[in-house]
Amino acid sequence: MRKPDMILIDVDGTLVDSVPDLAFCVDTMMAELGRSPHGEARVREWVGNGVERLVRRALVGALQGEPDEADFDRAYPLFLDLCAENTSKRSCLYPGVREGMDLLKAAAYRLGCVTNKAAQFTEPLLKDLGIFDDFSIVISGDTLSTKKPDPAPLLHAAEFFGCEPANALMIGDSVSDVAAARAAGFQIVCMSYGYNHGVDIREAAPDAVIDSFVEVQPLLEQAV
Repeated sequence: MRKPDMILIDVDGTLVDSVPDLAFCVDTMMAELGRSPHGEARVREWVGNGVERLVRRALVGALQGEPDEADFDRAYPLFLDLCAENTSKRSCLYPGVREGMDLLKAAAYRLGCVTNKAAQFTEPLLKDLGIFDDFSIVISGDTLSTKKPDPAPLLHAAEFFGCEPANALMIGDSVSDVAAARAAGFQIVCMSYGYNHGVDIREAAPDAVIDSFVEVQPLLEQAV
């Protein structure tokens, strides 16, 4: 790996385990619709492509497929209201994230955040968990007209920092992060524990896979 000039970091499944809140919102939404809840384990396999996609998956009860649009139009506002009230009540930083972020800051890396989560949920979550101020830029799912796996959010961050994509690093947890990084020309490191629909992220062939965020800085110390 090459030592990066800037680092762009995903949120859900990388820094934050947000599934407990999302599962609560999904199951409460389903109850309000008169349907059976799914439970946290199933919701954990559906997270990673934004809240609209999550609602659609919850309505069909599967990773793929599309619900009736009338059902979606009824469910989506319910879910957004629930998310607004449950941004960080159950979510938490993964073990090692705070320590790992401190190591990166101490090494003077320029840090940005990129997520497919809408800004109205992203910014309160990062602030509640005490990491919002660690980032020079936060790019949410509705900051631009496209989101990951499109490379545009990553290229937007590189332009913000005045950094060549080849000298940038993405840290994520899903195939969407890998696809976006490859398309943007970023290096990509993935967490082994994140949200990748139940598939081992190693199958997506990132540049490296680590088990804890505290391993990022030692990995970069070995970079050329």
